[in-house]
Amino acid sequence: MKTRSLFTAVLLSLGSFAFAQSNASDVKSATTEFNPHWYMQVQAGVSYTLGEASFGDLISPAAGIFGGYQFTPLWGLRAGITGWQAKGAWANPLTVYKYNYLQGNIDATLDLGNLFGGYNCKRIVSPYVFVGVGLNGAFNNDEAVALRNQGYKLGNIWYTNKINFVGRLGLGLNFRLAEKVLFNLEANANVLPDNYNSKKAGNPDWQLNLLGGFTFKFGKSGKKSEPVVYEQPAPVQEAPAPAPAPAPVEEKKAEQPVSTTPAVKEVQPMTQNIFFKISSSVIRDTENAKIASLVEYMKENPSSKVNVCGYADKQTGNARFNKNLSKKRAEAVAEALKTAGIAADRITVDYKGDTEQPFSTMEQNRVSICIAK
Repeated sequence: MKTRSLFTAVLLSLGSFAFAQSNASDVKSATTEFNPHWYMQVQAGVSYTLGEASFGDLISPAAGIFGGYQFTPLWGLRAGITGWQAKGAWANPLTVYKYNYLQGNIDATLDLGNLFGGYNCKRIVSPYVFVGVGLNGAFNNDEAVALRNQGYKLGNIWYTNKINFVGRLGLGLNFRLAEKVLFNLEANANVLPDNYNSKKAGNPDWQLNLLGGFTFKFGKSGKKSEPVVYEQPAPVQEAPAPAPAPAPVEEKKAEQPVSTTPAVKEVQPMTQNIFFKISSSVIRDTENAKIASLVEYMKENPSSKVNVCGYADKQTGNARFNKNLSKKRAEAVAEALKTAGIAADRITVDYKGDTEQPFSTMEQNRVSICIAK
């Protein structure tokens, strides 16, 4: 029997920043930052237990309810109950029997929209994936027991009830209807021991679900950051020019020998900030010009060296993840410099994780700061 499943493509969104300038100061407009929050999902749909009958014969009603907590823009954890009805079938002669179940689940979720498109609290379509475990309690198996009593060889028959461990994975989509209300679609697969449907097949039993419903957010899922103001120094008032002094009597001096030593040109250090997407260490195309400028500076100044220090914003991930991410960001820039012809012994790599935040916004702290001198 062939089983087909169809999943909707992921929609990506990218955020942008707007800057305005006045005579007195530069102002960076306020942005919305992620805020950890609780949510609830209510779902209903259909369930299919893989078997030897046609697809339509093994369709059953299903429902679920979950409560969850979104820790970061990417990661969340939810727990809930799913269940209702499942079906099995004896192939020859074709006989379909049904039973009931309730299943407790714990799932870890990953928001794909924020992973690939950056955090956006107003994203219309938010795809997510999850992986989890469950405990399935099946009951009301009277129809299968009756078949066994009639002589059908159901090799894994169970009677009053049966409890099994479950592995789970799935893909979902949240469609934004309002700030705290989303329409939810989810497809998931559950793998159970061979005795779930009372038949002995020598391989695990699979139960597939297609569910729809609503996601309700509690509390603020986003908070606005304060505008960042970059003050410019006040213009310097020029003092009036003094009255010209009488010309001094020029005294003849002995001619000094002309120096043939060339003047030493003072080289100013160069700083370049290479910014990254959320949870990424891949250098974006928009940052390549900064890398090129840094390479040009170091080739024009052969004695110069560069320190590359990576950072991560503390609002995303945990300390261990961010430390590793900041290291990868610094190493990515160092590798780009080496590829452009800068010797490795002229490059120093450092990383701070989220222990230091050099800028005032989380987007700017996803950075590698390069100082060449």
